[in-house]
Amino acid sequence: MDLDVFVTAHRAEWDRLDQLLLRGRRLTGAEADELVALYQRTATHLSLIQSTAPDPALTARLTQLVARARATVTGARRATWHDAARFLTAGFPAAVYRSRRWWIPTAILSTLLAAVIGWWIGAHPEIQSAIAAPDELRRMTRPGGEYETYYSSHPAASFAAQVWTNNARAAAMCLVLGAFLCLPVVWILFVNVLNLGVGIGLMSSAGRLDIFLGLILPHGLLELTAVFVAAGTGLRLGWTLIDPGPFSRRTAMAQQGRAALGMAIGLALVLFVSGLIEGFVTPSGLPTWARIAIGVAAEAAFLCYVYILGGRAVRAGETGDVDAADRSAELPVAA
Repeated sequence: MDLDVFVTAHRAEWDRLDQLLLRGRRLTGAEADELVALYQRTATHLSLIQSTAPDPALTARLTQLVARARATVTGARRATWHDAARFLTAGFPAAVYRSRRWWIPTAILSTLLAAVIGWWIGAHPEIQSAIAAPDELRRMTRPGGEYETYYSSHPAASFAAQVWTNNARAAAMCLVLGAFLCLPVVWILFVNVLNLGVGIGLMSSAGRLDIFLGLILPHGLLELTAVFVAAGTGLRLGWTLIDPGPFSRRTAMAQQGRAALGMAIGLALVLFVSGLIEGFVTPSGLPTWARIAIGVAAEAAFLCYVYILGGRAVRAGETGDVDAADRSAELPVAA
């Protein structure tokens, strides 16, 4: 495409659109219709220039012009409580449900790997001695040791806030860093699995695995599920960069990225609940069976939330993405 000829042919339309935008709301009905038509035409021009003859200065001008026109045509929209309710009852559970083919295998493989690491450490004293000195291992695993006092070492409220912050940061990193070809997500997930496996191995070697599980399961079921969902979504985002499917790579990454951003907010709420359990239930004086029952109930509630509300929303057409009116127009893609 000859860019100079194209600009000469359409500059008058762009200038006219700019004039109409400067007039704001002082438009007649015919002028409003003209603005909409020019907006659609200019958006098409921008797509053609971006795909065939990208010119930075012209692209910047038309991008700004299209953005201003879009804001005028669609109007500014403020988030409402209805949007928040829709996100919690449809958008977030639908996004988690749609990514289940990624986070469920992630959860299964991670759990198996943690069990294998725990068995390997528990069955090999030489590995335990490489982790720490015998006296230090005894301080960690003995009754009243570091593994037990960890959950009651700080006031419950501050401990819950600290745990929530750390876990939310890890989940957000999984979601964001997935765009880097999955590798950072795999590393973050491995570190979490390794820490869990070490705890299983050391406490099992001391004959106190039941105590360890009684401490980790109340909050760990929901917490690890949230981490697995974040990791699975991050892996899906990274794979989208490799294989965007029927969409352009830019469009596919934008779709998955918007869904991942929404999931980061939703998972922060899930991890907040997990942090409350870890801060108030795990170190409480409740019997072990009662603490584990609370953890199982929280996990079951989350899974029902995802599979019932999320499945219903997906069947109704929900994708977890923002509304069509709030996202950029997508360029056509050849079949």
